[in-house]
Amino acid sequence: MDETTRTVTPARAAEELELKREEFRLAVRMGLIRTAPVQDPGRDQGREGTAPDRGGSRGRPPERRPVERAELDRLKTAPDFPDGLRERVRAVGAGEAAALLSVSPGRFARLARTGHLSPVRFHLNRYRSVIWLYVAAEVTAFGAEHPALLTGRLPSEVRAREADGEDLRARNWRSRHLALLLRAADDPWARAAAVASLLDPVQVAEVVDDPYERGHLARLRPAPPPGFPVAGAAREVADRLVRADDPDEILWHRVSLALALDEARAARQAPRPGERPRPVAPGGAGPVRTKPAGAEPPEGPEPRPPARSRPARGARPPGRPPITGRPGLLDRLRRSFPGRTGGGGGWADRRDWG
Repeated sequence: MDETTRTVTPARAAEELELKREEFRLAVRMGLIRTAPVQDPGRDQGREGTAPDRGGSRGRPPERRPVERAELDRLKTAPDFPDGLRERVRAVGAGEAAALLSVSPGRFARLARTGHLSPVRFHLNRYRSVIWLYVAAEVTAFGAEHPALLTGRLPSEVRAREADGEDLRARNWRSRHLALLLRAADDPWARAAAVASLLDPVQVAEVVDDPYERGHLARLRPAPPPGFPVAGAAREVADRLVRADDPDEILWHRVSLALALDEARAARQAPRPGERPRPVAPGGAGPVRTKPAGAEPPEGPEPRPPARSRPARGARPPGRPPITGRPGLLDRLRRSFPGRTGGGGGWADRRDWG
């Protein structure tokens, strides 16, 4: 618990809510537990060329933010606590999900591949096979709403899509994953970075032609989902699952990225090298502009600060006396090189090297 006792750490919150670590992470990602937005002082304060960490950056995923005490009290006063909360975040594999629906694993796989159920998580086993996980409560609700799909022959449309090799599990997971990222991001640039994380870098470069904006999106790229492989062949398989691969899905995310960029640019421009970021108004509404009392707003675009003039070669910084004694190390090194033809000419005056 922090010094103000208003928020608790994620580990303490999971303990008080009687949730396992993975259950707590999933509850936060699903929006069942609201976390407090926090900035990382070591990341965005006093450093030039970086934007504030609004919680959507790689350094602070939503499940690692603190939880307010009022949020814990709200969840603990629910009439079905703690069993109800734990059941809403219980994730099951295909075999257990099929048992919940009283269908065969093969039939459940056909329903999942044709998009009737959306996975909430995935992991890779030691053979690098993808294991999809589903929310148990959603599986049970699907069975209650679509009993006709659980018995008898599947509709012809479903059978035709299955015969064409359709598998929407990865696409449905990406759609759900993006919705969770956008829910956790409270800054327009972080939302644009969330959309860009589902596209190949080549696709991002075609939409975002400004290299500074691409670099800013890369710095704000959301952290991988929990349990994501860190390296090796398993990481390559997971990377393919995260990125859109269907042409219409790619087009949809490209358009979404362009719209998100328009919103982010309207709030503030991506930082350039050497620029100090302006403070951002709460809620990501844009940079805060202050002016003296009674001053009229300037007309036209805001003037940019004048560029720093570079001192002439050989000039001394102001206030520092010139060197009058023994020559410095750089001068001694220059004189020691063969081919030095004269004094005071600098590097450009040596014409007899080689």
